[in-house]
Amino acid sequence: MSLDQLKAHLEFFEELGVDGIRREPEWRARVEAPRGPDPLGAPKPLSGEGGLGPRAEPERLAPQDVLVPLYASQDAALKAVREDLGDCTRCKLHALGRKQIVFGVGNPNADLMFVGEAPGADEDVQGEPFVGRAGQLLTKIIEAIGLTRGDVYIANLIKCRPPGNRNPEPDEAEQCEPFLFRQIDTIRPKVIVALGKFAAQALLRTADPITRLRGREFKYRDAILIPTYHPAYLLRTPSAKRDVWEDMKKVRAILAEHQ
Repeated sequence: MSLDQLKAHLEFFEELGVDGIRREPEWRARVEAPRGPDPLGAPKPLSGEGGLGPRAEPERLAPQDVLVPLYASQDAALKAVREDLGDCTRCKLHALGRKQIVFGVGNPNADLMFVGEAPGADEDVQGEPFVGRAGQLLTKIIEAIGLTRGDVYIANLIKCRPPGNRNPEPDEAEQCEPFLFRQIDTIRPKVIVALGKFAAQALLRTADPITRLRGREFKYRDAILIPTYHPAYLLRTPSAKRDVWEDMKKVRAILAEHQ
């Protein structure tokens, strides 16, 4: 391994919040190297403008030894991430009226993960993402492809409610997104649906608007990432529901391929 490769490897684990490793044999695990780029990379489109035509099976890299922490289950690993997050004061949102941290909810072994923007007022009160009007619509969308909320995992880019439901600011996203990346790497979903501009831009490391991103598929680590409109946008613009349904049919087809 070259020095540049080693540096990139260490930076990746630092972003995930790993600040040390154990060298004992029981702490070693052979895992497959990620097929997609790291969170700081630019995931490649699989279809749509600038894409590779029809979606192909993501290429696999040769297995290699990676030192990773071991947990009894993915649920235990998620609990460890939540404990690391703590009663977070890493950005200014903790002093701007948030009631509690909204971490994530759902199946820790889910094949499908939804990533939204930030908690709203209802979520801040209940401590669970997507429980307000937009969340009720998301539940209907999930059920429309034959699943339940209990089958999937739902999280947000930002874990605290911005005041007045304003847009997340860059410094807030910078402090919070490593915990989202750790959630994704723990769950290892087959499909990630990025709900709205901020989630899609954060995951894809792009400034492209959601209107340019949706309708396309991207490699993201071991998953296929599909950007689509946020349910809150659908409440304001019901005509966009047709586009979201097209995106969700792609999700259903990809999941069926991996059964």
